[in-house]
Amino acid sequence: MRIKTLDKFILKSYLGPFVLTFFITNFILLMQFLWLYIDDLVGKGLGWVIITKFMVLASITLIPLGLPLAILLSSIMTFGNLAEHYELAAMKSCGLSLQKIMRPLIITTIIISISAFYFSNDVLPFVNLKMGSLLWDIRQSKPALNIQEGVFYDGISGYSIRVEKKDADGKGIQDVMIYDHTANDGNTKVILAKSGKMELSSDKNYLILTLRDGNSYEEVHNSQQDRITHPMLTQKFGEEIIRFDLSGFKLTRTNEDLFKSDYQMMNVNQLSQSIDSIKVRQVKRTDLLAKELRNNYLNKTNLYIKLQQTKKDTFPSISFEKYFSSLPKDQRLKTLEVAANIVRSSKVTLEATQEELSNNNDTIVRDKIEWNKKFTLSFACLVLFFIGAPLGAIIRKGGLGMPTVVSIIFFVIFWIISIMGEKFAKQQMIPVYAGMWLASAVLLPIGIFLTYKATADSSLFDIDTYLAPIKKLFRKKIKHS
Repeated sequence: MRIKTLDKFILKSYLGPFVLTFFITNFILLMQFLWLYIDDLVGKGLGWVIITKFMVLASITLIPLGLPLAILLSSIMTFGNLAEHYELAAMKSCGLSLQKIMRPLIITTIIISISAFYFSNDVLPFVNLKMGSLLWDIRQSKPALNIQEGVFYDGISGYSIRVEKKDADGKGIQDVMIYDHTANDGNTKVILAKSGKMELSSDKNYLILTLRDGNSYEEVHNSQQDRITHPMLTQKFGEEIIRFDLSGFKLTRTNEDLFKSDYQMMNVNQLSQSIDSIKVRQVKRTDLLAKELRNNYLNKTNLYIKLQQTKKDTFPSISFEKYFSSLPKDQRLKTLEVAANIVRSSKVTLEATQEELSNNNDTIVRDKIEWNKKFTLSFACLVLFFIGAPLGAIIRKGGLGMPTVVSIIFFVIFWIISIMGEKFAKQQMIPVYAGMWLASAVLLPIGIFLTYKATADSSLFDIDTYLAPIKKLFRKKIKHS
């Protein structure tokens, strides 16, 4: 009964900081993400629904980055608080080992790690698909309509519009100049108006300009002589209405099926199938290359074969080189031309096949990296917990001060090693599994060491603890001397 109550207390002490640090971490990462894509979002006239959807999807895609950091930070905070308020010492005085105290959190972290795998395998590909297609559509959409005073605006295809002054209501305009380029014949048509009104249609698909007291000028190019004399057709109007199509300014959604073949949109099974299918294609392409080279050689060496046969039948005692030199000049040139064609054709075929196989290898490596990422996220949660929990017990500091600094240091180390490993794997300098698991392999011994030190109540940051064996060794040498 005592253990069950203690487990509840430890879980309660851990879950609060975990939820807090998770949302803080995700919020910071989201702000950084938005800063990277701010140029794609600003000035597009996106509605709050699209912006909210984009931010929600971006927050979900950042969970694999924020979850390990949240586990590391919350575990340091939890055990730092317990140690700082002597609650950890009280538990140990009751005969509980550090492993028993950590047991409920170990089980919780294992559950989180398993959930993280299913999230990375099942949820993340779906979210990446939605996020990728939405980001693509946002990037492809035109900037929002924004006609400023005294500046030519060319956002509407085929037109360049200049308004000298806009009224306070945003609708009335003065001294309007419009260049019509829809004929793709230069500045041949110009519309000038002293005043007018600018407004959107009810469905916002059209910009309606009502121009007053103006003139239109258009060069006439009906014949070749017109291009020399430049006759101009002028028209004066009291009021004229021009409608501009704004359908291109709306965010149009692309078919998401076009993005499904991307490696980030696949789960473990789909990635495995993709890798296997590419390997099968490589084997088939290699076999096809051998056939192409063989057929290319055989089809273009009939003359050579005939020469060989003639040599054997007619001049059995003369070498082929002497026989070749004895041939007429035009026949020798023909033979050399055939040989050169064979070499050139074979070189082109080999280079094209090499590039194709190289691209296939890059795709395989990329898919293998993504396949391993599904598992490294879960394992990283466990590794960072076994670093954070004993480290919190050792430093004996809670809150967001020292634990935040220490956790950021370890997380930066983890992230740098992960990026290095992934980069080495992409460049095929090391095997993919070695590159993707490099960070966990480096930090796991550190976690084991810290757990051992915390269990033994060792002073990790006490220099005398490390100098004691050296001093002892020197004492022994002095005695023997």
